[in-house]
Amino acid sequence: MPIDLTSAQTTARVLTEALPYIRRFAGKTFVVKYGGNAMKDDDMIASFARDIVLMKRVGMHPVVVHGGGPQIGSHLEKLGKESKFIEGMRVTDDETMDVVEMMLGGLVNKAIVAAIQKQGGQAVGLTGKDGGLIRARKLTIKGQDIGQVGEVEAIDPRVVKHLEAGGFIPVIAPVGVGSQGEAFNINADLVAGKMASVLQAEKLMLLTNAPGLMDKAGKVLTGLTVPQVEGLIADGTIYGGMLPKIQCALDAVASGVKTAVIIDGRLDHSVLLELFTDEGIGTLIKG
Repeated sequence: MPIDLTSAQTTARVLTEALPYIRRFAGKTFVVKYGGNAMKDDDMIASFARDIVLMKRVGMHPVVVHGGGPQIGSHLEKLGKESKFIEGMRVTDDETMDVVEMMLGGLVNKAIVAAIQKQGGQAVGLTGKDGGLIRARKLTIKGQDIGQVGEVEAIDPRVVKHLEAGGFIPVIAPVGVGSQGEAFNINADLVAGKMASVLQAEKLMLLTNAPGLMDKAGKVLTGLTVPQVEGLIADGTIYGGMLPKIQCALDAVASGVKTAVIIDGRLDHSVLLELFTDEGIGTLIKG
């Protein structure tokens, strides 16, 4: 069968465009927050896994931090338990915490690990309890007790660095451990931001269910500096559920992460499109 020259030339152009980025990013750490909304079917998970495996194969060090809010909510609904939120944080009583640990540390985490393994990578699933990875403290919102919800107090990156050096891809569930050994449910964006800061990552990548940060006319904004983002918060362009992600990105950049980017995790091969093309996708924030 004769070669399709148009298709072959397109492939060659893509590889040529990617090469400088592969060289530049070799040996660098990238923290990728993978949201539950980007795990809605096997094809989406497989596409994400292929991207992560390719990153590792070309010498980069991806660290995956995942959420699982939709999966937790669905399981609670099956149990006849209503999900309650205060300012975007899930109210987490003892029963809910059991479901959080089961879904995040078990089902969701192992599904991502298995998908990466299926694509030829070597992944290891962790929660913040493993190796004392994520030390947490109780979080209250405006004086309200919302149960076993925590914030990151400290991260011990040694287990992640050992895995990276051994050729493994860490896949981290955002469950932290308190001073008395108690479990805390932590927002995955916050964990990813802190992880990127501690590891001094080249880039923090937040995969979400939106094309990026949009202006009031619906156009995706990118190449933003910290003062520009702060101005968009002040004028109300950034609001609601995007605020925690933006704040996480700002905190990471302020603490030494070179760039942070918010991209649409529902898009096929979104990670590679951001990393290895001149235009990139989504909203890039730089220091």
